[in-house]
Amino acid sequence: MIDAFAKLDRQVQKWVYKQGWTNLREIQSKAIPPILACDRDLVISASTAEGKTEAFFLPGCSAVVGRKQAVSILYISPLKSLINDQYRRLRELCDMLDMQVTPWHGDVSQSKKKHFKRNPQGILLITPESLESLLIREAGWIKPSFSQLKYVCVDEFHAFIGTERGQQLLSLLNRLEHLLNRLKDPIPRIALSATLGELDKVPLSLRPNGSLPCKTITSSKFRNPIKVQVKGFVEPAEVLEDDSNNPAEHQICREIYQRCRGDSHLVFAVSRERTESIAVSLADFCEQNGVPNEFFPHHGSLAKNLREDLEARLQIETIPTTAVCTMTLELGIDIGKVNSVVQVTAPHSVSSLRQRMGRSGRRNSPAVLQMLIAEKQINKSSNINDHLRLELVQSLAIVRLMIVRKWFEPPDVRQLHLSTFVHQILAVIAQWGSIRTDQLYVLLCDQGPFKKISVGHYKQLLTHMGKEKLLQQFNSGELVLGIEGERVVNHYTFYSVFHTPIDYRVVTENKTLGSLPAQNVILKEQHIVFGGKRWKVTEIDDVRRVVNVVSAKGGNPPKFNGSGISVHDAVRMEMYRIYSAGDYRIEVSSRKIDFADDQARHLFQEAAEFFHRADLKNQLIVQIGTNCYLFTWMGDKIINTLTVLLKQQGFVASSFGGVVEIQDAAKDEVKKCLTDLANCELPTETELARELKNKRVDKYDRFIPEFLLNEGYGRKAFDSLAAKDWIRTRLCH
Repeated sequence: MIDAFAKLDRQVQKWVYKQGWTNLREIQSKAIPPILACDRDLVISASTAEGKTEAFFLPGCSAVVGRKQAVSILYISPLKSLINDQYRRLRELCDMLDMQVTPWHGDVSQSKKKHFKRNPQGILLITPESLESLLIREAGWIKPSFSQLKYVCVDEFHAFIGTERGQQLLSLLNRLEHLLNRLKDPIPRIALSATLGELDKVPLSLRPNGSLPCKTITSSKFRNPIKVQVKGFVEPAEVLEDDSNNPAEHQICREIYQRCRGDSHLVFAVSRERTESIAVSLADFCEQNGVPNEFFPHHGSLAKNLREDLEARLQIETIPTTAVCTMTLELGIDIGKVNSVVQVTAPHSVSSLRQRMGRSGRRNSPAVLQMLIAEKQINKSSNINDHLRLELVQSLAIVRLMIVRKWFEPPDVRQLHLSTFVHQILAVIAQWGSIRTDQLYVLLCDQGPFKKISVGHYKQLLTHMGKEKLLQQFNSGELVLGIEGERVVNHYTFYSVFHTPIDYRVVTENKTLGSLPAQNVILKEQHIVFGGKRWKVTEIDDVRRVVNVVSAKGGNPPKFNGSGISVHDAVRMEMYRIYSAGDYRIEVSSRKIDFADDQARHLFQEAAEFFHRADLKNQLIVQIGTNCYLFTWMGDKIINTLTVLLKQQGFVASSFGGVVEIQDAAKDEVKKCLTDLANCELPTETELARELKNKRVDKYDRFIPEFLLNEGYGRKAFDSLAAKDWIRTRLCH
């Protein structure tokens, strides 16, 4: 550790001493030699507050101190607020090194940007969208200004992997190396992340062409102690239409008020609407008790000044503040010491929950997480989902996966990312003015991240983009922007590949009930749950983004419905293990630790008893009345695949919380249907996607021909091979 420290620049060492640090942390010492060697990519994976940022910047700054000619370090962040935070944290170090550090995003003043453009040097902190803008509008300036670039650092890398924005980032980094003539002499990339699944596969996610070797650094030391509690609440089986009068919701808000008032906390809700609802209820409690309000909402729709004021307030430890937020505070903005994290409703992923939990437990104190889960009271008309307490058990399973197995979801590497591919085609042409089709394919696909896109896909897409007037081709073979392409590229929103999530309005008899995420797999004749009632889908209008429904018959509707976020196979398999064992507790040194309160424990015992009574350990299809229920204990891709396959065979099938409900069907009939399907060639994911109408969910999907869109969406929503394997190995066994 001392040897590694000695390799740092003397001024950097002085800064470390000034912080009062007695030594470097493990990952910081491990990172110094490979970063100074500058001959490989690096993935630094460690929990929040373990010093990942310093693990890069201490040796990174040591390697470039004294350079004045051009930009030496490019730091890329998913959030403007994180850039602002890193700028604040780096200024003291950079002042000691006489090194310029500059933030660059949409909220940075023009005067600061002009100063940097006149004197480009040191460290540039930037978002992918701002880098895209510079490549398109200032490529001539970038080439000399970045000519001495030594490192690219990507913060919160897990937030990029497998996403459209992540695909854009990888393409941007490849285009930057191409512009700087560095494809044969690649610029080392350093990725920082707290939650990465399947670490051995991350290097290809960081540099798909593998032109540099990659080293992964993790911490072998125990993390800070973790305190977790799952707390249960019961709501009446008959849910009132006005959610604000829901006793369970009232109890949850009362619990948050009593637990959080007087300290600083983060409360994560599932949607912006619920974020606002909880925040206003907590503010009402403050008013009723004659005390100052300490509870404030934080989500992407709020004005910038409101978000930043709340972030600044959280950093002042003497002012108790609780932020009720969506995922906006999930990433690593320095918000000071947060006493605990409260999760309302079941999380959909282990990685998201771990990231949220890491927001507390900083500065050597335990990470504290409380999960507040409401389940319906059981009565004679309760449905099978409520009997199984699926939301509660999913929460227990995710906690176990996080703590016991230390597992996180791996990225989905099967995606085509067609929307972002369209964007990058337009961006490259806008950057260069024109380009040959073969050069474009090499840059984006052969050398770049779009390796799943075949030459056939590429030709079909270019032809369609020509018909849409996005592109036109000269006789020389070069591509240029068409009339529509110029309009799209010149719009101020072009630089980002994401937009506000698309929702479909749910309408019955010309009355709007609310909205559903477009990512949900919605089929005509399918039953859905909305506003505590069961509805049948009669029509889907993809142009107006409307789902028409009529009231459907049936018992009480399942409470736990999808939110458009996919659940992984491992989560459902862990749920099955918990049900089968009748035990969710965590074993530590031959002692079992219970992390549920009395109410949650009672709800789980009800669920475990029903599971064994229904013999769900051995039965995969259960008949209840005229309906039957299929239990795969697998993730949403397999659930979606089986649901659509059954619909194609004439069944009325819907899925709720991982359970497939088949109406007016006998279990033997359903089993025979699936068994017969497994003995023949199943429809491909592309063919299954043809059944859906709400497929244009990403920003530039409107420019993708239907047959290609089916293939792209099919890979997101379905898995035919896995579904067939499940039928053969589990159902036919």
